[in-house]
Amino acid sequence: MFDVDSLLTTFGLAGVLLVIFMETGVLIGFIFPGDTLLFTAGIMAASDNAFAPLWALCTGIPLAAALGDQLGYSLGRRYGPAALQSRVLNWIGPEAVARTEGFFDRYGAVTVLFARFIAVVRTLNPLVAGIAGMPRLAFTFWSVLGCVIWGAGITCLGYLLGGVPFIQDYLDLIIIAGVCVVLVPVVVKVVRLRTHSRREQDRIRETLAAQDGTETDTATGTDAGDAGDATDDITGRNAV
Repeated sequence: MFDVDSLLTTFGLAGVLLVIFMETGVLIGFIFPGDTLLFTAGIMAASDNAFAPLWALCTGIPLAAALGDQLGYSLGRRYGPAALQSRVLNWIGPEAVARTEGFFDRYGAVTVLFARFIAVVRTLNPLVAGIAGMPRLAFTFWSVLGCVIWGAGITCLGYLLGGVPFIQDYLDLIIIAGVCVVLVPVVVKVVRLRTHSRREQDRIRETLAAQDGTETDTATGTDAGDAGDATDDITGRNAV
């Protein structure tokens, strides 16, 4: 299980920034969306044993997120549609990719802004923007704006709630609950993918079996036809 508490206490601010950067830079957002991490970081920043000051979180997190967006965008521009054929995206599934593309088709460049608040779509957003050929300047503008609102906003929300006595008393349980909320969709996704994979394998086997049967029938019919022609030739010569 992804232990948010251990990550924050062991790696501190550097760990947070690395995860946020990798979320869109190397597409790990479908494994561990950053919302829970930011919220928890804000809560812990309000505690007596804060691992980092709030100002450092609100400065570093948007910067790390924006840099991750730039990497994802560059990969999309560099590799084009071929980037969508990677094993990582195959694991995510075509539905998530289609959903992200649908947002771009419907809302255009502003998708880069509000996609920051939608898990998985946020992860694929820079890659799809790069593949679509969105101008880097426009992408950067909406990306930075979204990163500031998302990164600083969720962190500050956690910080404000961290001052509530109830939150402080049950912080460990709240973190565990947050991790479970993140992991349940991941587990469901894995189960669905494995089920889909089995069905695809069964379908392929059935298709191959049907093709083999058709080829066998065709070969049998051809042999029978050749034998019949040979018999007719012999009969004709005997008659002559």
